[in-house]
Amino acid sequence: MDGIVTEVAVGVKRGSDELLSGSVLSSPNSNMSSMVVTANGNDSKKFKGEDKMDGAPSRVLHIRKLPGEVTETEVIALGLPFGKVTNILMLKGKNQAFLELATEEAAITMVNYYSAVTPHLRNQPIYIQYSNHKELKTDNTLNQRAQAVLQAVTAVQTANTPLSGTAVSESAVTPAQSPVLRIIIDNMYYPVTLDVLHQIFTKFGAVLKIITFTKNNQFQALLQYGDPVNAQQAKLALDGQNIYNACCTLRIDFSKLVNLNVKYNNDKSRDYTRPDLPSGDGQPALDPAIAAAFAKETSLLAMNHLNGQKMYGKIIRVTLSKHQTVQLPREGLDDQGLTKDFGNSPLHRFKKPGSKNFQNIFPPSATLHLSNIPPSVAEEDLRTLFANTGGTVKAFKFFQRDHKMALLQMATVEEAIQALIDLHNYNLGENHHLRVSFSKSTI
Repeated sequence: MDGIVTEVAVGVKRGSDELLSGSVLSSPNSNMSSMVVTANGNDSKKFKGEDKMDGAPSRVLHIRKLPGEVTETEVIALGLPFGKVTNILMLKGKNQAFLELATEEAAITMVNYYSAVTPHLRNQPIYIQYSNHKELKTDNTLNQRAQAVLQAVTAVQTANTPLSGTAVSESAVTPAQSPVLRIIIDNMYYPVTLDVLHQIFTKFGAVLKIITFTKNNQFQALLQYGDPVNAQQAKLALDGQNIYNACCTLRIDFSKLVNLNVKYNNDKSRDYTRPDLPSGDGQPALDPAIAAAFAKETSLLAMNHLNGQKMYGKIIRVTLSKHQTVQLPREGLDDQGLTKDFGNSPLHRFKKPGSKNFQNIFPPSATLHLSNIPPSVAEEDLRTLFANTGGTVKAFKFFQRDHKMALLQMATVEEAIQALIDLHNYNLGENHHLRVSFSKSTI
């Protein structure tokens, strides 16, 4: 088949044959003594000084070696999983950009995350580092397109309706209300399989489930991420892109569903949290390589959530190992306390296949979800308990309809991680062991 790309990549909008790769992640050091800032081709301002990866953290990030045809949307999408993007300045003539996030903490998390493997846009490596500028000031009259795209993205992040008067196509976005995407393939001249979709969409986060089907003579799919933010980023970056050159165009919307019910693991549907599901009548059993993808998917989810987090005053680094399993010593041999089997541990929240816990896997955050609280335990009891882990409790709220559950906010993400380690499965009495997990909610 002429024109088909052997290794799945995502094609470029506006008729270009250049391909985009969404693989994520790092930033080597680079010095820059002076540069002319170009806002959409207009040389108008100068940013002087040195931008260094190892310099002081800043909420303004400097992105270098961008592909020539990269769009503002693609650059903004790099920052979306880490927090609100508040400003962008594209330097088209120099293949560079400045991206400003709402908080310094979000920028630090982004740089830490992209420090393990070099991030790519359109099959080209790019480099992300701190800027020595603490705030990005732009002339909006010379940077109108970038600002219009940014306003459209802000409408998504704040769940507002798209802004009127925004001329660019990226303004036609809808609020991210669900982790489930509905995907339609237009101009499907070549086959698109479930595995092709998984390879493309997993670049934006851990894919939990996929269901494919044909409706109105069109190939369609429902795809569920573990986090709505991943769904938002994927839609923003991939909607309108071609899987293969000039064909197989992705049309993506948010689904009204928030959870997919997958009954079989085969070439039509897949639940990556349930490797135990049958293949269904008349369907071939899963290939061993596909079965291995189930375990890898959960490993990627853990790596994406934990890499770059801070614990005990140090940054955690998480990468995939060449080993497929953790070998435990034979029974009776002394392991010197170096190994432990958590298969039957009461701390294990995912022993039951298909558990709803798989739908509530979120990255570390300052807000914790507490459950299994007995009626005799009051707010002040829990505040004192969590303060004793060494952190500061900033806020607390019982669920209105169910006082067995509550949200509790620590001062920092690091304090919340420590509290979860110390207090998950804590015995509160009355045969109630406290359950603690990270929450996507805020108080």
